[in-house]
Amino acid sequence: MSIIIIKNPIKKTELLTIASEGFGDFIKAAVDIEKEIMAIGGELHADEEVMLIEKENSKREHVWGINIYPKKSGAEMIEYDSMINLKPAFGNRSRNIEDVEVKETIKKIVQKLIID
Repeated sequence: MSIIIIKNPIKKTELLTIASEGFGDFIKAAVDIEKEIMAIGGELHADEEVMLIEKENSKREHVWGINIYPKKSGAEMIEYDSMINLKPAFGNRSRNIEDVEVKETIKKIVQKLIID
């Protein structure tokens, strides 16, 4: 699977195609909450995180891993679970994103970048 950096809106149908080529019903994504962009299509969230850091000069503390389920909508579309979310130095001590504001920011970015 090749990693794509999303800066402009992408259609759900395109996400479904990417999902079918990889995990089936979902895709992994790394979201930069500062730059409001995301990388998708990687086998690991860590690979997407590295691409954002290397290609977009993202900072690790602003990049969070999620899973996107394109067939679902609303809150069910996003799962906030990833190994890259383990950031004790930045106050996150689990794979889940513990900060409600960070989750809300990610949700808004995903809604902006994924269109029907």
